[in-house]
Amino acid sequence: MGHLRKATLATALTMASFSAQPALADSGGVSFWLPGIFGSLAAVPVTPGWAYSTIYIHLNEKAGGGQNFVTSGGIPGSVTAGLNAHADVLVQGITYTSPMPVLGGQAAFTLLTAPGNIGIGIDATLTGPRGNAISGGVTDNRTTLTDVFYQGTLKWNQGVHNEMVYITGNIPSGTYDSTRLANLSFGFPAVDAGAGYTYLDLKTGHEFSVVGGLTYNFMNGALQYQNGIDFHVDWAASQFVSKTIHVGIAGYFFQQITDDRGPGAKLGGFRGQAVGIGPQIGFMIPMSDGYQGYLNVRGYKDLETENRPNSWSTWVTFSVSPAAPEPAAKKPIVRKF
Repeated sequence: MGHLRKATLATALTMASFSAQPALADSGGVSFWLPGIFGSLAAVPVTPGWAYSTIYIHLNEKAGGGQNFVTSGGIPGSVTAGLNAHADVLVQGITYTSPMPVLGGQAAFTLLTAPGNIGIGIDATLTGPRGNAISGGVTDNRTTLTDVFYQGTLKWNQGVHNEMVYITGNIPSGTYDSTRLANLSFGFPAVDAGAGYTYLDLKTGHEFSVVGGLTYNFMNGALQYQNGIDFHVDWAASQFVSKTIHVGIAGYFFQQITDDRGPGAKLGGFRGQAVGIGPQIGFMIPMSDGYQGYLNVRGYKDLETENRPNSWSTWVTFSVSPAAPEPAAKKPIVRKF
């Protein structure tokens, strides 16, 4: 099926689709792991070679109206009027997929970073994870650079079933400033690992993907604050409605499973949770010189949150990756008499 061979290039998106977010970390209700990172076709092997992805992400977060988002340790933390934060980043990533099998699977490695802008505004009083209260109309806006992110994957295929394991993390870029509200870098390293599965029926075009993982965060030395371990699940389902277009939905579940700790964790465990969902559409774009393009647009809206601001996000991804080789033409049978 030619259109499904083309569809596999969409996984160049998932190999390069973890991204930057406002670096408030779990200590501000936002995690190192940005929910929704993995999407459709996450575990499907791709054509070996170099691939490039650029991803525009808009993230908007709000907490207000007396909404509590810190509730542990018996110490109240709340936004008494309003918290608004937004981030716009342009992720740039490059991936190499090896043609040599590794443990019977396909190995790939990705590096990414992103310039972007982040703005944070507080309308009245915010009691934060460091135990400090900020009052009045306080704002901060900054154009800066994210950390450098890396990811390694191994993928296997057995007919309609595809499996994947991955490990990802960040290398601090040095742009973190503990005196600023607005940061796109974290100020600490983190490591995340997990596994995924994709069902892809080449005859019907049905597809379903699910990826789960755990994040371990190291200490933020400037704040003396260490986020707890996070558990997350990203999922997506889509249907190819033509040879070059697929549509569907995607969602996520995020749960912090251990407490924040350290001298700076003055508000206790501060465990967060988020559940979100949204639509997606993808377009396969034929290109010359042995490469193909893929454009994906998807969005997410939080349905439920705990100890995190409510958020919505928009993702626009364009990736270029090697095209699958065309099958060799069969030679006509010549009979000699």
